[in-house]
Amino acid sequence: MYAIVEIAGQQFKVSKDLKVYVHRLANEEGSKVSFDKVYLVDDNGSITIGAPAIEGASVEAKVLQHLKGDKVIVFKKKRRKGYKKRNGHRQYLSQIVIEGITVGGAPKKAASKKVAVEATTEEAAEVAPKVKKAPKAKKEDTQE
Repeated sequence: MYAIVEIAGQQFKVSKDLKVYVHRLANEEGSKVSFDKVYLVDDNGSITIGAPAIEGASVEAKVLQHLKGDKVIVFKKKRRKGYKKRNGHRQYLSQIVIEGITVGGAPKKAASKKVAVEATTEEAAEVAPKVKKAPKAKKEDTQE
């Protein structure tokens, strides 16, 4: 079972007991976190897709630690001009472990829209008078 979930502005493919590095979360180390922007859930072949998110679905995780990532060097250069700039930074990250994926049910919004569309087309068919189309005129072959 896996899910596509949005965590701190980025989308991740997660499964149970997976450790993930995400942008720094405000939660304390050792605390539980729940993410409810779940876009897709695959449960042994049965795929549920949200529109845009699945209602009632959530991913529970535990914050293991806060840390800084590897140093990223940003080097700018313009050739033959003597222009060189060297800069860098270390990203603040949080390591989390996924504890579980829960699915509340089928997406209700998508189903209600589909039913509404079907109802409006049936109503339109009942209200509109049935008019038969005239047959197309046949092209005559003329020889001169």
